[in-house]
Amino acid sequence: MTDLWPAPYAPAPVSHTQTVPGSKSMTNRALILAALAQGESLIVGALRSRDTELMESALAAMGTHFAREGEEIRVTPSELQAAEVDCGLAGTVMRFVPPVAAFAQGPVLFDGDVQAKSRPMNTILDALRNLGVSVAGDTLPFTVHGTGSAPGGEVTIDASGSSQFVSGLLLAAPRFERGVKITHSGGTLPSMPHIEMTVDMLAQAGVRVQAEGNTWKVEPQPIQSNRWVIEPDLSNATPFLAAAAVTGGAVSVPHWPISTTQPGDVIRDILERMGCEVELVVTGPDHTLEVRGPQNGELCGIRIDMSDIGELTPTVAALAACASTPSELTGIAHLRGHETNRLEALTTELNRLGGNCEELPDGLRITPASLHGGTWYSYADHRMATAGAILGLVVEGVEVENIDTTSKTLPGFAQMWETMVGR
Repeated sequence: MTDLWPAPYAPAPVSHTQTVPGSKSMTNRALILAALAQGESLIVGALRSRDTELMESALAAMGTHFAREGEEIRVTPSELQAAEVDCGLAGTVMRFVPPVAAFAQGPVLFDGDVQAKSRPMNTILDALRNLGVSVAGDTLPFTVHGTGSAPGGEVTIDASGSSQFVSGLLLAAPRFERGVKITHSGGTLPSMPHIEMTVDMLAQAGVRVQAEGNTWKVEPQPIQSNRWVIEPDLSNATPFLAAAAVTGGAVSVPHWPISTTQPGDVIRDILERMGCEVELVVTGPDHTLEVRGPQNGELCGIRIDMSDIGELTPTVAALAACASTPSELTGIAHLRGHETNRLEALTTELNRLGGNCEELPDGLRITPASLHGGTWYSYADHRMATAGAILGLVVEGVEVENIDTTSKTLPGFAQMWETMVGR
């Protein structure tokens, strides 16, 4: 039987303060860097979700030791060994861990969820082969035959499908005997803020990355141990801020960073452009983001290139479906290779509820239409599920299939959402 969650309907403006757990992107990068470091590291405020637990389990299977102490994780590196890795549906695990496996003493077998087997992997696996690593297979399941070391060198890749290919190579680059020089040869490189996050976190671990245009060079060097403090996950905060926007309410998110490399921070500009009041309130050492939706309940449509912020597309598409003027979201052709084909999925589900969404070669065109209740399918995609929840606030009778898929990055989402609406 299909698991359907009746999305809470909000007949009145939502007023709520929502604390958001740590960033998945920062947590998984910190886990990788801690596993490759020369000494013991501490990670404070790490997210606990399916994706981060899969990352921790992958590194633990290869020999890294993790000890939880309250809100902290103490990470002790060890000689890496042969292992079997379950990637689940986590892009960071399937793209970040294979370069690490090059330094294992023995084969590392990678497998994952059924949906993950269709996600593009050739870019990272061929890159590893060109860097002197033996790899068997081109999609999940595949095996990296680690020998404890790898030559490294120069590699040219087309990372237009995902910035994770660049980040995955960069995180392990200092361990290669000759370092790594990466050149992106394709078209638009999506999600550049995620590469900037990787470079910034490498710098915090004492690793210098020489970046120029679409080329990154890392000399062989030690990765230093560190105390990692993880920011709240700003992308996971966006559905709650969207709740203020669509209901004409007010939502606050504490501990919002003043300066960050997280792409989710761009939601502030998007909401302002769509008619919301947005303010980052600083009180002493802390800061809270406050969003108020338009009092008349009418959002403006938006035309925006989302190539750097593709992960926000489901949230912005839901906002656009509630707006009073048309929207165009472009620069996101790469979303066809995410957890699901997000462009096709969003088009199908919005139109299923009476919306008017047209799939473009590189995005979506959404025209205002009168929405009605019905089933919203998640496609085992956490951000599709939260998009359905946003629409359910203003459209009675929306039922989201498999809301529990949100545990991929935000366990307990459904309960948080129901608490916000007062259900």
